Amino acid sequence: MKLISFRWKDRDRVGFAISGDRFADLGEIAQAMGRPPYADMIALIEAGDEGLAFLREAQTFMLERPGRVNAIDAKAIVFHPPVRRPSKICGVALNNSASNDRKISAPDHPLFFLKPASSLVGHGQPIEVYDYYGSVHPEPELAVIIGKHCRHVQAKDALDVVYGYSIMNDMTGNFMRAQDMVHYYALYPSKDDPNVVERREQHLSYTARYKGSDTFGPFGPYLVTKDDIPDPHALDVLCWHKDELIAEDSTRYYTYSVPDVIAYITRYHSLWPGDVISMGTAFRPGKAGRRSLHTANITAFGGPVSVSITGLGTLVNPVKRMDDVEAQAAE
Repeated sequence: MKLISFRWKDRDRVGFAISGDRFADLGEIAQAMGRPPYADMIALIEAGDEGLAFLREAQTFMLERPGRVNAIDAKAIVFHPPVRRPSKICGVALNNSASNDRKISAPDHPLFFLKPASSLVGHGQPIEVYDYYGSVHPEPELAVIIGKHCRHVQAKDALDVVYGYSIMNDMTGNFMRAQDMVHYYALYPSKDDPNVVERREQHLSYTARYKGSDTFGPFGPYLVTKDDIPDPHALDVLCWHKDELIAEDSTRYYTYSVPDVIAYITRYHSLWPGDVISMGTAFRPGKAGRRSLHTANITAFGGPVSVSITGLGTLVNPVKRMDDVEAQAAE
């Protein structure tokens, strides 16, 4: 089932897709059924099997009682991110076999970072950029939504904690990454004598700005429950900048699978219902001569940017240059 979080008639709601452009409000269906509604998507996810059973009942109710609850046209709603305020968003870095020839050195485990919930923005909502951001480009990714509180999950059991899937566009500011790069000597205890401190040359850059700025996490349009996606490692991923296809890839090229990543992250972090794992960039340019997504600088060239993944729909976001907006407001 395709679930959505949305705003309609000045209220935030949770619902599901009836067709490509019509939706049902779960709150209205619950009222018609004489049942209490779920406050938001996280509350629905936390309800587990009971919530999934309610979704099936609500879908049947709509089919068997047409007219009791009105369908809502997509043009009348504002899409929110499917999960609006997850406790954490884990982004997986360099998780595509096409990245291997770029690695000078790398660990033998998944690399991940955290994005703030404040970076999220829904389908159709603008990605906001300022001139001082410098170059910003899209990164199309499969998003995994967690359904259960978990820690120390074994890979063989990891898909049991998945609630569903969505699309994440992990906007990345390479200019800010370069600005925040530090080449320095880190201090470590000596391997030979732990009472002695030794210096080791290192390079580092933190993700807070270049991955986590406001609107750098377009997410949606749907949360598709996992029963509709039998294999998350067999999905085509496409990305467009304006009308130009700039990436054509598949989730089968992940270096680390969804179970591998969940097992690794939960060695260090508890995952809570509604948490999101963005599985890494699908960036193969495809046909010879096609422009790379890394050259799709939306600060300079604007948008929109679109990402499609098999079974999950298409996430489309315009680009708003905030310098232009603020200049117009000052006039």
